[in-house]
Amino acid sequence: MSVNKPSVPSGMRDFSPEQVIRRNYILNIIEHVFQKYGFMPLQTPSMENIETLTGKYGDEGDQLIYKVLNSRIYEAKDEKKIVMRADFEQALIANSNSKNLVEKALRYDLTVPFARYVVMHRNDITFPFKRYQMQPVWRADRPQKGRFREFWQCDADVVGSDSLLNEVDLIGIYAEVFEKLNVGVTIKINNRKILYGLSEYIGESNKQTELTVAIDKLDKIGVDGVLKELSEKGFEASSLEKVKSILQEKITLERLKVLLINSEKGMHGIREMEVIFSSLYALNKMMKIEFDVTLARGLNYYTGAIIEVVANEVQIGSVGGGGRYDDLTGIFGLPGISGVGISFGLDRIYEVIEELKRFPETNHYFTQVLFCCMDEDALPYAMLLAQQCRNLNLKTEVYPIATKLKKQLDYANSKKINYAVIIGEQEMESKILTLKNLISGEQLKLTMEEIIPLLKG
Repeated sequence: MSVNKPSVPSGMRDFSPEQVIRRNYILNIIEHVFQKYGFMPLQTPSMENIETLTGKYGDEGDQLIYKVLNSRIYEAKDEKKIVMRADFEQALIANSNSKNLVEKALRYDLTVPFARYVVMHRNDITFPFKRYQMQPVWRADRPQKGRFREFWQCDADVVGSDSLLNEVDLIGIYAEVFEKLNVGVTIKINNRKILYGLSEYIGESNKQTELTVAIDKLDKIGVDGVLKELSEKGFEASSLEKVKSILQEKITLERLKVLLINSEKGMHGIREMEVIFSSLYALNKMMKIEFDVTLARGLNYYTGAIIEVVANEVQIGSVGGGGRYDDLTGIFGLPGISGVGISFGLDRIYEVIEELKRFPETNHYFTQVLFCCMDEDALPYAMLLAQQCRNLNLKTEVYPIATKLKKQLDYANSKKINYAVIIGEQEMESKILTLKNLISGEQLKLTMEEIIPLLKG
């Protein structure tokens, strides 16, 4: 029988112990800052009903949702036989919304499930409701550097308040987290109302979504690519000339006041930006943020301020993003609840810190001392001493069998253990143990009471 070579699906990964420790280092910093700003933890299921997710992310986003095939075996009614796999897949393509085939999907992001949660639990929560959530999400995207099919997001959202001070707090969270991680970033900010004003300014107010989706691809396809896509969407030549001018010019809020003077919604967006910038200036966070009229963020549910964070020293795309959504809960039957949120991309942040070599040492997470036994009789004695160490919060192991000392010490070195306590018949009788420093090679004869302070360091 042939044996398949083990593998994981493309875009999925295993994580070694050291990688998990480093990921937890990032998660712990993010969580600590979330809590400082008054956010409470929340978790939602990995799978949602498919109707919960579809129609919330735009056409392109919907195509990246991982649909989950129903686990039951269905039979064709006309032939009374089990549908073969190939026929089943063809049926799935032709009837992607069929309840007989797909009822559930893997979570695409954390925001839509959060909106669903708010609606379901609206009688149990107090508004404004501030939650943070750190869990994996899945997207059927093409894997590349910094982009995976399974990845973690770390979100903070406020619902039930339309105050712009929430945006200021969330930008403050970004600034503080990346400062603690020692990663230089630029926090870009724009407003969907301004983008709507631009669609009015160029004479294409009925095509705001098409304009936003195209501008969102600017970094990938360039100005010419954006213009080509808009042309294919039916934008007039005069409109394209105005778009080209906007994308090529470093447009400021002052300049926009002139361009959007006849757009009530656009001017509203400018005023919102001015409030946010003035508040950030008062908090001395201006060095970390800039206005960028080309920032679009393709998700359909954003309605106000939109935010994106990029690393200054590593080319990897955004490491965070978010924005204001005025009526996301309305799609679940609870209209009129405004919200705003941000998200950290754990996996990209990890790659940035790794490339910059700014992770702290992880040795203190590893086992501190290994008890090595020279014969079987020493094992119960070693277990008692190990428990004494663990009671003092020392990370401790006992090598589980009495074997050659070299094999036991090789094990310790492979796990970056700093100390080994060697126990044989003589050590048990005298209560004088051999402590070996595996970094310096020094060996000492000491009692357990003398060894413990050295292990504590």
